[in-house]
Amino acid sequence: MMNWPEQGVLSVVVPVCNEAENVAPLAGEVDAALRPLGAYELIFVDDGSTDETAARVQSLRPGLPAVRLLRHDRRCGQSRAVASGVRAARGEWVATLDGDGQNDPADLTRLLESLAGAAAPKPALIMGNRVTRRDTWLRRVSSRVANGVRGRLLGDGTPDTGCGLKLFHRATFLELPFFDHMHRFLPALFQRQGARVISVPVGHRPRTRGQSKYGVGNRLWVGIVDMVGVMWLRSRFKAGVGVTEE
Repeated sequence: MMNWPEQGVLSVVVPVCNEAENVAPLAGEVDAALRPLGAYELIFVDDGSTDETAARVQSLRPGLPAVRLLRHDRRCGQSRAVASGVRAARGEWVATLDGDGQNDPADLTRLLESLAGAAAPKPALIMGNRVTRRDTWLRRVSSRVANGVRGRLLGDGTPDTGCGLKLFHRATFLELPFFDHMHRFLPALFQRQGARVISVPVGHRPRTRGQSKYGVGNRLWVGIVDMVGVMWLRSRFKAGVGVTEE
């Protein structure tokens, strides 16, 4: 297991929108998983919630000083929320997970163990792979189709790019081009930078609180346009050149 006191703080970014019922249970599970490993911070990014999400996060601070809250003044989407959290993060490494409770925070240790045990060069992105989906049949089918099309056209070698459980090198993420929905294409974007990406099997849980914000329209069809854009970005990328001063 990686010894986080030697690595500095681990930053965990959780984008949330109208997830008031989920933030407290999720924070408790993250703390149970990470406190034994050392220093961490838990950054909730409230993406324009209209419920009590922000107030619930603030109420956690007395018992969980690692909790931080960022707020968007309007809803901007998951990619913008993740980017806001990463920019504010203090750690060299950032983990993300969804705010709906379907990702198991205990699986964060699997990602950390994979990073610690990886052969050189170390991967810059470790992706969760939900081996058993606990979603409706429509979401499972749409995700399977989207992952299949992405894998065929982008060749990123990643079976589940939509999994919210990720661990990545913060500085490399900040070098990536930002666009809406970019969180669905992180493996291809990291590979574009010459970074190594690996996938790790993780669990998946049914949603028990709150309501889903996603459907086929905003997960599958818009992804076609985004994918064309990512293909263009990859085709236009040129590797960095060494520069010396004489």
